[in-house]
Amino acid sequence: MTTWDDFYGPNAGYVVELYERYQRDPRSIDEATRTFFERIAPPNGASVDGTSARTAALEPSVRPVETDQVAKIVGAARMARGIREYGHLAARIDPLGTPPPGDPMLDAATHGLSDADLASLPASIVWPEAGAEDGTSLDAIARLRAIYSGPLGYDFDHVQDFEERAWLKDQVEGGAFRTPLAPDERAGLLRRLTQVAVFERFLNSTFQGQKRFSIEGNDTLVPMLDALIHDAAQAGAREVLIGMAHRGRLNVLAHVLGKPYTAIFSEFHGAPNKDLVPSEGSMGINFGWTGDVKYHLGAQRVVREGEPIKVTMAHNPSHLEFVNPVIEGATRAAQDQRTAPGAPRQEPDRALAVVIHGDAAFPGEGVVAETLNLSRLPGYQTGGSVHVIVNNQVGFTTEARDGRSTLYASDLAKGFEIPIIHVNADDPEASLAAIRLAHAYRQRFHQDFLVDLVGYRRWGHNEGDEPAFTQPLTYAKIARHPPVDALYARQLEAERVVTAEEVEAMRREAGQALRAAFDVLGGTSRQPEEQPLRESPALSSVDSSVAADVLRALNDSLLARPDGFTPNPKLERLLQRRRERLDEERGIDWGHAESLALASILADGEPIRLSGQDTERGTFSQRHLVLHDVNSGEPFIPLQALPQARASFAVYNSPLSEAAVLGFEYGYSVHAPGTLVLWEAQFGDFANAGQVVIDQFIAAARAKWRQLPSLVLLLPHGYEGQGPEHSSGRVERYLQLAAEDNLRIVNSTTAAQYFHLLRAQAALLSSAPRPLVIMTPKSLLRHPAAASSLADLANGHFQPVLLDPATSARPESVERLLLCSGKIAVELAAARDALGEGREAVAIVRVEQLYPFPSAALEQALRGFSQMREVLWVQEEPRNMGAWSFVAPRLEALLPGHVRLDYAGRPERASTAEGQADVHAAEQARIVEAALGNGKRPRQARRAVRGGQHVS
Repeated sequence: MTTWDDFYGPNAGYVVELYERYQRDPRSIDEATRTFFERIAPPNGASVDGTSARTAALEPSVRPVETDQVAKIVGAARMARGIREYGHLAARIDPLGTPPPGDPMLDAATHGLSDADLASLPASIVWPEAGAEDGTSLDAIARLRAIYSGPLGYDFDHVQDFEERAWLKDQVEGGAFRTPLAPDERAGLLRRLTQVAVFERFLNSTFQGQKRFSIEGNDTLVPMLDALIHDAAQAGAREVLIGMAHRGRLNVLAHVLGKPYTAIFSEFHGAPNKDLVPSEGSMGINFGWTGDVKYHLGAQRVVREGEPIKVTMAHNPSHLEFVNPVIEGATRAAQDQRTAPGAPRQEPDRALAVVIHGDAAFPGEGVVAETLNLSRLPGYQTGGSVHVIVNNQVGFTTEARDGRSTLYASDLAKGFEIPIIHVNADDPEASLAAIRLAHAYRQRFHQDFLVDLVGYRRWGHNEGDEPAFTQPLTYAKIARHPPVDALYARQLEAERVVTAEEVEAMRREAGQALRAAFDVLGGTSRQPEEQPLRESPALSSVDSSVAADVLRALNDSLLARPDGFTPNPKLERLLQRRRERLDEERGIDWGHAESLALASILADGEPIRLSGQDTERGTFSQRHLVLHDVNSGEPFIPLQALPQARASFAVYNSPLSEAAVLGFEYGYSVHAPGTLVLWEAQFGDFANAGQVVIDQFIAAARAKWRQLPSLVLLLPHGYEGQGPEHSSGRVERYLQLAAEDNLRIVNSTTAAQYFHLLRAQAALLSSAPRPLVIMTPKSLLRHPAAASSLADLANGHFQPVLLDPATSARPESVERLLLCSGKIAVELAAARDALGEGREAVAIVRVEQLYPFPSAALEQALRGFSQMREVLWVQEEPRNMGAWSFVAPRLEALLPGHVRLDYAGRPERASTAEGQADVHAAEQARIVEAALGNGKRPRQARRAVRGGQHVS
């Protein structure tokens, strides 16, 4: 017969919940369970037929138990569950001694218990694995308190997967990761902490007042990273990629990445000494290389842990957490095997992402949540990342109460079911236990894990700041608080692990290494002679043609379907039309040309990754790279089944994110330089939500960090009356960022141009990588004027400047030249061709490539118009947007002195476009009419441009 003692562990917790409901309302539970509780103990402790509470449930040979004994059992089980779930609220995780908040669920009185009550129950009531030798429930509760409310606070209750929760409980209560370190391991840990501390003190005394963002207060981070790298190597990882902000970065660079002390000291002096220091400094001033401050720089090192393991710290700007998705993208690139056709094969154990956060930035910066959301998505997951919050308990000068709406800095992670350990940074051994559990969980479940390393910040935010102005009480405590190396040395001396003399020798040895490096470097340095980065070949110089018979074969392969696969009939009819349209004049539209370009690149052996919101289908239903069976819903990706392919192809619908996804793809492109990586915005306007990634990484990384990304941004752009958030890809912003050959910016208008553009970009991946920004069309996707022929793809190359056929027929008749970029050219051509008299006098030239500005090609085009008297730059965008401000001074430099330059477009506006379709149509018509001049002969222009400024 079932008795109360038959329930233990998770089952006991469940039965306790049912029992509580039964006590409140017996009718709230099922009949069988109600019958059981009526035998054990009726509601409110009533007896059953005058017998004691449990008598009816016991076998005749078992001694009856009083009703209040059941309440004690229930209370003890509830208390144990409370400690497991909320013990972290009483954990001693603050090195400065702030009392933990506590929780009533941790107190015996809350459960109607006394110590005597707990002592009367066996340990197995609260600890199912306990045997008779483990004492009473009072002993087991004390043991649980020591585990869950010590220097480690286990915060796992939000994890919904039962297997994961049970594994975590077993690991925590089994003590596998709290195994005491051997004496030599403890001495080694002290030596490491001593190196960390002496390094910071040396910098403080030698370079007084300079920013270094000291690690002091969270020194234990360095040995934690040592242990994590060791464990990753033992698990077979070949790469560990670290992303972190400034706090502690120099110390991690020195002691984890092995950056020479001389290199770090030289950066404090101002510039590297090339005779002594590898050329990785931050002060070069030559073409294309401006450098960055020392605490933004990354590094790379190969560590020997059996097999070699490459450890990389990513460069990171002052936008603290924006490195998070970058490091995740780089890690996925390290895991993906792309050399075989089909989808890339991911090996998650091959590389580990380690993301180190700040306690103020983790809940404060939205990119953190965006990145955590990637952690389980097929196109972005990296098999679990290990996160560490370097918790200073203050953000610059802002208290936690002003910086977040949660108890813990780590609470954001709970929404993503990420297990959390809070650990006292002054307990090095507990900190190592936390990071080892984090890695073991990652390896077991391939999910993220977070360690909240709670410490303090010994100095002000940047060492030149006075923290006592804003946190006087905290910094009074810190001034009296010994550093962790001193605390741990004191502990080991007391336990006779080391002697005071050995501790002093460790400090002396660490100091001597620093002094020797400083003396070798000396107090002077000279400016490095950095080699300038070479300008890249022009896109137009690449032979991007593909033989017609090859394109036909690729087209047939793209239209093949596996046996039994039934695509949507309407969609399949549209796609199969590409067979006959391949040989039609202007039969290849934008989506068709894109598919052929991607297929030909795969056939050339270059892997491709394409992602973005709704990118599999295409925002405008133009792409359809992923087909779905109408009966099963199963997907089929023709480019992954392409028989001609010699490399992998991946396409993913991204989450509704720009910042994190764009950062991820940037990181992927940098770490996989031979891969064509493309990111598409749903509308080009939305890319501004990822502006930090564009500004700090994509545009500037080459100049700051000598990184060479080749990421392609596809930004739908064009004015079709869809309003201010569906018109402009903000081409002006990219042009403002363009300098020193850092970007390629294109606004192409034909399917063939797009085809050649993608192939040229792929061809330059290895020899001249650059980010490529393409203003892709919307209404032109299926417009006959934007379509191309097979000959256009089979022959030729990308052309930075296009002359329309009517222009090239009689160039000597042209008096008015319209220069433009993008969709407006098609509207201008249609309106010009509709003119009667005077249409020969108006020519249209499309500037397809905006940066690098095609001066030579444009100058050559202009030479043919010998009678040209007037040039207008025509654009859809407002005057303070679009390309006008960028092209005006460059055009002025190309034009003969007698030719005037004017502008036709929208006036200056605060918003990109009109919000009503009829207003848009009227404005668009006005621009076209103004540009054509109603077909009249050009008259004296009202304005001219000199040096990019309008003059009367």
